[in-house]
Amino acid sequence: MNRIKILGFAGSLRRGSFNKTLLRAAAELAPPDIELETFDLEGIPPFNQDMENDPPEKVRQFKQKIREADALLIATPENNYSIPGVLKNAIDWASRPYDENAFDGKPLGIMGATIGMAGTARAQYHLRQCCVFLNMYPVNRPEVMVPYVQDKVDANGNLKDEKSRRKIAELLESLAEWTRRLMAQPAMR
Repeated sequence: MNRIKILGFAGSLRRGSFNKTLLRAAAELAPPDIELETFDLEGIPPFNQDMENDPPEKVRQFKQKIREADALLIATPENNYSIPGVLKNAIDWASRPYDENAFDGKPLGIMGATIGMAGTARAQYHLRQCCVFLNMYPVNRPEVMVPYVQDKVDANGNLKDEKSRRKIAELLESLAEWTRRLMAQPAMR
């Protein structure tokens, strides 16, 4: 069985980000047939269309990592019922110029954590809307929405909630299976 290379990133810059916590848990839970690498969006400047043909080095690195990955895993916070500006900005950079959309044809897993009760549901659905234009293929199930995350993380910033950990493991398995199915159909990639 071929190994699936997944690139994960969180739509947060905060050092103690709960969504980065989810990515760390995913790395711990990844089965042997999945290689999960994470990328920190820190340092990606605000999108400037004047620079899209000659982007900053951090953007070049991000786009290259996306292209090298078989699939993506995004952990998104929810800000004002939507994805955070940090994530939208990174998406804008990586998808431009139009003929150089690094996301094109990529399978995607989505998860998110919040201190509120909605568990990033609205942000995840908004991100799925963006996937239509980006020509990405998000996994539909399981949905990983971790509400009241502050109660599910230990003093060292590790996800301790077994139900959330189980859902993340299921998402990784589903994403790997989905990626293999898409890879078997060259017209999809």
